[in-house]
Amino acid sequence: MSFEPQKVSASGRLESLDALRGFDMFWIIGGSQIICAILKITDKPWASELCKQFQHPQWEGFRFFDLIMPLFLFMIGVAMPFSISKRLERGDNKLQIFRHVLIRVLVLCFLGMLINGKLLTYDIHKFQITYSVLHVLAMGYLVAAIIMLNTKPRWQIVITAIMLLAYWIIQTYVPAPDHRIVGTYAPGASFGDWLNEWLLGNWQGEWRRPWIVSMTTYGSTAMLGIFAGQLLRSSRNPTSKILWLVSLGTGCLVVGWVWSYQFPIIKKVWTSTYVLYAGGWSYLLLAIFYLVIDVWGLCKWAFPFKVIGMNAIVAYMAWNLFSPAFGQVARVFVEGLKQHIATPYYLPIERTGTFLVLWLILYLMYRTRTFVKI
Repeated sequence: MSFEPQKVSASGRLESLDALRGFDMFWIIGGSQIICAILKITDKPWASELCKQFQHPQWEGFRFFDLIMPLFLFMIGVAMPFSISKRLERGDNKLQIFRHVLIRVLVLCFLGMLINGKLLTYDIHKFQITYSVLHVLAMGYLVAAIIMLNTKPRWQIVITAIMLLAYWIIQTYVPAPDHRIVGTYAPGASFGDWLNEWLLGNWQGEWRRPWIVSMTTYGSTAMLGIFAGQLLRSSRNPTSKILWLVSLGTGCLVVGWVWSYQFPIIKKVWTSTYVLYAGGWSYLLLAIFYLVIDVWGLCKWAFPFKVIGMNAIVAYMAWNLFSPAFGQVARVFVEGLKQHIATPYYLPIERTGTFLVLWLILYLMYRTRTFVKI
């Protein structure tokens, strides 16, 4: 089996990574709502079951929507070998790079607080040190950066394995001081839950997760991405890279699935099995995008995703802060169709219009080469 020589952009970027980032963000900024609105047109059981893939399970289990968050953190890891190597090559030392990492972490945490921490209430009594998507990305990025800047690839693998095992041991065998039952994975029952309650209490707000302990598994997800980035940056031929990505993905899926019989896959507490299972799918998706876009050079179909992926942080913040406004703009153009179309058919049109308002803003930024980076 062989493939055509690898094709890269003039800037040296991995086109597939931008497209995959946009594909991932698409589901957050309206894609899942559009698909579910279409599926609700029919009352067939298969449509209802498919729509469930765009909802998180109550606790244990894994659905398509559970891949969105770890896939984004995985891609942060993929980009790190490229970005850090570039900075080292231009003469930056590790201290300068780490200072930049800390700034990015603080900015991501601040933006997360804007969405979930009630900063915009301007009321200190309502402020929350909360769990959020951007908080998870920041913590995972920080842990992975520390490991990557201070260890060689072989030790990076060892440390990642140790972090996954350490999380399992802490959550399974370490008792909390209030004598909770050891080895249970029920909500709020682990040592990690107790630690967050003890240190933060009501500052946590409504999303109470054991994220202090989970920093080990957030970092592990980013490290899986770093391994993929190191592979793609290596001198191996494209065929070898793709086979390695597929092998790593398959291996992570198998290990995560087998281990889940003892240590369940739980997204809300980011278990080690969740890291491996989501990481497995992330490797496979990256392999597909890399093969089709960077190796075969079939890029045009991915352009809508690339527009999103080049300004992913803008897309995420804009959707979470202003999506009602985007909906109002969309209704100016489509609400008149209500009198001609049955309600179940109108909803997908309105949801698509809301998404397109944001996409057109991102497209304008893309055309003017306005890219917001942290």
